[in-house]
Amino acid sequence: MPVTLSDLRQFAVVRSLFAPTTLKRALDRLGFLQADPIRAPARAQDLTLRHRVKGYRAGDLERRYSTLDIEEDCFINYGFVTRSVHALMHPRAGTSQWPAARRKKAQALLEFVRERGEVHPREADDHFSHGTVTNYWGGSSNATTHLLDAMQYSGLLRVARRERGIRIYAARDQATGLPNGTGLEAQLDDLVDVAVRKYAPLPAASLAVLVGRLRYAVPQWNSELKTALQRARQRLAHARVEGIDWYWPATERVSPNVEPLAVRLLAPFDPVVWDRRRFELLWGWAYRFEAYTPVSKRKLGYYALPLLWRDKVIGWGNVSVLGGTVDFAFGRVDSRPKRDRVFNRELEAELVRMKVFLGLES
Repeated sequence: MPVTLSDLRQFAVVRSLFAPTTLKRALDRLGFLQADPIRAPARAQDLTLRHRVKGYRAGDLERRYSTLDIEEDCFINYGFVTRSVHALMHPRAGTSQWPAARRKKAQALLEFVRERGEVHPREADDHFSHGTVTNYWGGSSNATTHLLDAMQYSGLLRVARRERGIRIYAARDQATGLPNGTGLEAQLDDLVDVAVRKYAPLPAASLAVLVGRLRYAVPQWNSELKTALQRARQRLAHARVEGIDWYWPATERVSPNVEPLAVRLLAPFDPVVWDRRRFELLWGWAYRFEAYTPVSKRKLGYYALPLLWRDKVIGWGNVSVLGGTVDFAFGRVDSRPKRDRVFNRELEAELVRMKVFLGLES
């Protein structure tokens, strides 16, 4: 039987929203978890994990970070990766291309961190007072904090934990990466597979974008990503559906699935939502993350959460906490009134789960 768009839609939902498990197993299965600092009503990483981890509560990832086999780092975005994925990305180019003056500052800062074991950026800045620099968005950032971030990315430092959301740094004393002799092609293919496992099924254009974004994970191999994409197209399972080539792991099969009878409010960076191109192909409307959009131009809301019912995203919800209670506003793609008692019951159940997740109801 040929694969249909309906098959792909069910496949995308069922394979991503797997049965809730332990935090460690969920992170191992995801491989990478995108992070975002906005809380509306909770951080994106927590909103993503609550569907996939039994009894998950907002903040559990940060509270348990030091006990988990994960690292904060850049993959296709900034977030959390398992240590096995981290080893695939390192060692990066390091600081060899930095100007001599910057390398000298980094060495002094590294020695400072090693002496103290763990360092808060404010403590480092009080000691060094490097001033300010222009950040990625054109604003002004603390130069010491900026250098700490760069040293983490290069592999000199790691995030040991967070304190009220602030990264606490420690020196990375042991070498990271895979044993000598591991082939470059195999290493890159493994990284591509991590990304595909998380975001499949992917239309061809999205697969190309996803592989291209691995330049953040392995800037030292940026020139090799084009051929890695070619190899991926050859080894992944694929089908042409309504004129578009779709790709997914070769070990998986697209087959009819039982539609889950549940309402879920998904984070803007949830694996089901992240690829906006795929989202529009599967659900027929354009979702936009509008937290950084001027208020007058917003159509969905500051932090709209796509609302999944069975295997269809039928609208979005805006959730806020007011006076210890959850305030919920719901917008539908189809504005016609619905009289679906099962949907209403499941929506109420999802809001109860949200309250428990936020610690507002036992």
